[in-house]
Amino acid sequence: MTTTQDATPLLRERRFTIGAVLLVLNAGMYVVCEAIAASAWRDPTYSYSLNYISDLGVPDVGETQGRMIDSPLHAVMNTAFVLHGVIFVIAAALLWHAVLRTGLRRAYLVLAGVHAVGMSLVGLFPGSQAALDDGTIVLHGLGALLAIVAGNTAAIVVGTDLLRRRVRGLGRTLITLGVLGLAGFLYLLATSGSGVDGIPERVAVYTVTAAETVAGIAVLVAGRASRRARASISAVAGSAGRSSSSGS
Repeated sequence: MTTTQDATPLLRERRFTIGAVLLVLNAGMYVVCEAIAASAWRDPTYSYSLNYISDLGVPDVGETQGRMIDSPLHAVMNTAFVLHGVIFVIAAALLWHAVLRTGLRRAYLVLAGVHAVGMSLVGLFPGSQAALDDGTIVLHGLGALLAIVAGNTAAIVVGTDLLRRRVRGLGRTLITLGVLGLAGFLYLLATSGSGVDGIPERVAVYTVTAAETVAGIAVLVAGRASRRARASISAVAGSAGRSSSSGS
């Protein structure tokens, strides 16, 4: 029979499992939706090195900042932007107790919320020529800034907590991804218009999805190990109980 005291860790473990699954699925959903939208792009061929990711979400056909835009599945990409942010913050709400230090835990949850706001702005205000004309491009740009900086910083925050707990491999991996993402974003800002803006932008964005995947898998593996340990302890305790009963 499970006691109330035992139920709390079990409930938390279930939350961690759901949160971890959401992280992994979220990363996969984003990359797959991007590939689907890119596959429908019309002439000229969509370029992962030249075009921005958000070009896939532009509803208008025409030239924007020197790039020809024609994305029939723009709704798929914009939905992916918003959905990624929403799932990211839901996963954080389920996982934030896995971050042990109070300050870092709060920072993680706040950064997840900022990332969600940023992704929503990117999806709701596409970076089109019309947005340049009416000024809403500012909201799109702000969204990209918030999403990239907050997403990568969240990875650094979680990695820092893990390092302090001596979980060095995973901690260093998440910190490295976060730093690499921020460096890619700074490089993009410094070299914007170089003709290969899509490369540093994807470095800045894919580090977030990579961190989601790595962290999610790590939580699932840890949860599985924990369940196996509990099962072993229960088996040993049950065996000891039966032996005691037989002896008496």
